[in-house]
Amino acid sequence: MTNVTPESDKERAWVEDHQRHHHRGEVINAATPSTSELPASIMTSGITGHEHVEPEYDVDIPPPTQPVSRKFIVSFALAQLALFIALLGPVTVSMAIKVTRVVGEGRAPQAQGVILGIGAIAALLGNPLFGRLSDRTMSRWGRRRPWMVGGAIGLAVCLFVIAVANNVPTLIVAWFVAQLAANACFAAYLATIADQVPPQQSATITALGGVMQNVGILAALYLASALTGNMIALFMVPAVIGVIGMLIYALVLPDKRLRRRPPGISLGQFARTFWVSPRQHPDFAWAWISRFMLILGSFMFSTFRFFWMKDHLNLSDAQTVATITTGVLIYTAVLVVIGQAAGYISDRLGRRKFLVFLSTALFAIGLGLLTQVNSVSGFYLVEGILGAAYGIYMGVDLALVLAVLPHPEDNAKDLGVFNIANAMPQTLAPFLGAILLTVGAGKNYTLLYLTAAALTFLGALAIIPVKKVR
Repeated sequence: MTNVTPESDKERAWVEDHQRHHHRGEVINAATPSTSELPASIMTSGITGHEHVEPEYDVDIPPPTQPVSRKFIVSFALAQLALFIALLGPVTVSMAIKVTRVVGEGRAPQAQGVILGIGAIAALLGNPLFGRLSDRTMSRWGRRRPWMVGGAIGLAVCLFVIAVANNVPTLIVAWFVAQLAANACFAAYLATIADQVPPQQSATITALGGVMQNVGILAALYLASALTGNMIALFMVPAVIGVIGMLIYALVLPDKRLRRRPPGISLGQFARTFWVSPRQHPDFAWAWISRFMLILGSFMFSTFRFFWMKDHLNLSDAQTVATITTGVLIYTAVLVVIGQAAGYISDRLGRRKFLVFLSTALFAIGLGLLTQVNSVSGFYLVEGILGAAYGIYMGVDLALVLAVLPHPEDNAKDLGVFNIANAMPQTLAPFLGAILLTVGAGKNYTLLYLTAAALTFLGALAIIPVKKVR
């Protein structure tokens, strides 16, 4: 039998009192104690936007209040790095190389657009679905670990199938299942922030995760440039890294088990897995729209970057990979410095909105400047601007999102719904970009990038109506 400490008794009593307030229709701010005394271990955040709302069912896991340990932070960062080495390598370079070898250079852009677009549909569906399943998991290993490790292994298996495939249908199916597996892993992984990290650390931790995501892209590019001659190694070395990184984090993670089984859900409730009412939760809806527009603009660039550089800058495959790698290095170096600073400053000031607006608007400017690029050096300059913009953005935006999540007991599900704003644009960008490229004579990259810039700026405007977070 597990020993119960006086501290855990106090926390449980606070949670029960907290839930009684909910059932009376009261809203309790994490920065403001309720009428009963808070346990000594509960630290106030001082940041608005961490209000709790009426839960769909009672939970017996208290919200995070203590700062996470250095061991947690390091393993969390390594897991993000490892997963994105495995997942984004194919999106940035590896899949383009594979598709070119399967169908030839002439058909490669269209084939890759179809493969990545259909795969993004899996991400669109998988993240909220597996997020809800993770929230309700009763495993002896906790709610998050089984999905994190199982998803990473599933991704690795699919990447092996992609490496040995010799036709487009196989690539489509394998990448679709790979995206399902990766999003099962990522939905559970991302929910550990809401599970484990208190509000006063949220921007710092999410900024670190964003840095590791972009370092992962850079590492994937370097691996791709070194492993281009060996197709199996090109996909499987990143895959193995992804499994190892997620396994290490799973071993460190203090993943708590649910003590009581959640109530069953009807078909209608299951359908709401993919929906959060914008009328009831307008701040969440505006944050969702803002993220959607930014990611749509970003992927309209990155999906066609490889082919734009070959067509517009007249580079070979090898030169294109090398140039993209250097560009991402510049992008990541700027992002790392500015991103961590933005997260720290945002936590200290308790402000998110202005930095999200500023960064999204700056990213739109960078996309527009791509229309004026006619040299490799110009491309590097724009990569630096985009890196600065996204560094500020990823340093604060997820902290803003965590502050407007609708249901505290369904963090993974709600983050999964929010992640639709990441996944759906990845579905639309290849198809929309392919249409824009056909307007007029030749490949209309100017229209592509101006449209991307305009959509991204709309994302900056969408964050203005958010009221709960300063």
